Amino acid sequence: MSRILHRSLRKEPMLAVSGKGLLVRGTEGPPVIDASGGAAVACIGHGDERVVRAITEQARQIAYAHTVFFTCEAAEELADLLVGDSPGGLTHAYFVSSGSEAMEAALKLARQYFLEIGQPRRSRFIARRQSYHGNTLGALGLGGNMARREPYEPILANCFSHVSPCFAYRFQGEGESDADYVARLAAELEAEFQRLGPDTIAAFVAEPIVGATAGCVTALPGYFPAMREVCDRHGALLILDEVMCGMGRSGTLHAWEQEGVTPDIQTIAKGLGGGYQPIGAILAQGKIVRALSEGSGAFKHGHTYQAHPVACAAALAVQRIIREDDLLSNVRAMGARLEAGLQERFGNHAHVGDIRGRGLFWALEFVEDRASRRSFDPARKVNEAVKDAAMAAGVMIYPMGGTIDGRTGDHVIIAPPYTARPEEIDRIVELLGQAVDGVLSRPGGGP
Repeated sequence: MSRILHRSLRKEPMLAVSGKGLLVRGTEGPPVIDASGGAAVACIGHGDERVVRAITEQARQIAYAHTVFFTCEAAEELADLLVGDSPGGLTHAYFVSSGSEAMEAALKLARQYFLEIGQPRRSRFIARRQSYHGNTLGALGLGGNMARREPYEPILANCFSHVSPCFAYRFQGEGESDADYVARLAAELEAEFQRLGPDTIAAFVAEPIVGATAGCVTALPGYFPAMREVCDRHGALLILDEVMCGMGRSGTLHAWEQEGVTPDIQTIAKGLGGGYQPIGAILAQGKIVRALSEGSGAFKHGHTYQAHPVACAAALAVQRIIREDDLLSNVRAMGARLEAGLQERFGNHAHVGDIRGRGLFWALEFVEDRASRRSFDPARKVNEAVKDAAMAAGVMIYPMGGTIDGRTGDHVIIAPPYTARPEEIDRIVELLGQAVDGVLSRPGGGP
């Protein structure tokens, strides 16, 4: 019996014993293709010796140095690589150990910024329903993943509120144009500002591409500029959560590069270190750092393992590999191939309602009836059944239920490493097709 408190207490997971490239081997059966990068994490694949060497060399030199006393070369070089040329005005990085920690830091930085500039009433944050920003209490309260929030509602802070997502497949009105839908969402955000008091809002927070909670939902053109306009009108910040969709996953290093806006604060994590070490970060605009520098002189926040030397060395190696191997070009090329393959295989599937995503970040949403977009009964757990069938077929994809409202809706995410080759993309689609057909061709259209 395992002494680990696993995700499920009814079924122990298989023991992973090795990984190389896109393949992960467990103690039983043949290796499986990691077509989701775990949770969109393993962006350069498994077992890259260049990263292993960087980790080993850093650990040999110095494994840990507390940031009260020291900085380290790996952290300094990683920050220079990320914001040395001030992309979109982002000038400083702050390194933590996870995406949830990054979101907590972003909330604190936004709050302190307004204290520093003499606007202490700004203590509220607006996010979106069907969003996800992390699993610590602050990040969970900010997010709109209702299933994960529900058990902890009594202990979540009341400084968060939520507006509708830009989720055209589910919530755009029949006959409503894209422009009208975006205008409706902007009006809803404006109304929330007015309801709460515009001078009490610190920031609007959103994922440029919604990750696991709704399944690779991209915004309509013009949506983020419209949200930015509302924030700017009232002096609030725009925080973009790119923990899952950023660092190249969408085909550009930052997903916001494709949206016509730049954030005041950005969070990153999964693709930053590629899973070789736990690491996340916030990237901040120069005006925010200047306010702290000219005011109290410090960010009143900290972690024991922030800017951990070995984690930063691993992330630095991963980011150099992405640049030196021109992997973003491969993301765009293989993303186009994956999109085409998914459309060809599932575009007319009776139980695939929507195929959506960007770069190497795609999702299938399953429906019982395509015409009405009616979802399966949640009790059927279609997403889990497809995940299990895919694993049996030899491919890992990332499942999630509650796509629409935290209870109903099923989707799976396909997010292979940036190193994927054409034949691997084709094999992923083939095996996923077998799994989906095997589950959804059963009587009743589900497991």
